Amino acid sequence: MKNSRLELFVGLFVLLGIAAIAYLSLKIAGGSLFGNHTYALTARFDKVTGLNPGANVVIAGVPVGRVESVSLDPQAFSAIVRLRVNGTIRLSSETSASIKTSGLIGDKYIALEPGGDDTL
Repeated sequence: MKNSRLELFVGLFVLLGIAAIAYLSLKIAGGSLFGNHTYALTARFDKVTGLNPGANVVIAGVPVGRVESVSLDPQAFSAIVRLRVNGTIRLSSETSASIKTSGLIGDKYIALEPGGDDTL
């Protein structure tokens, strides 16, 4: 009886460990189990060398979103970057975006600078 009880506790411990690893993997990858509200923004750049989907979007150094996709506008030959930003962040129509580099290895991210206009 004691042996089966021990096996049950070990089994529960292993299942909780697997669930915790799965949850943390989703959070690190930028996914969400509970559906955080986000909205899409689009930015146009002349050059986006090294910027990849999944890169951070920051305001004042605080992560507020992720780069969803990077594509080419075939008419203007410019890069179109689609961003997903936290729904609690409200940006004005004059917000500007720039590509920055972090650290020694040169990871690229998008820095947003809110403008002075009150229009959302």
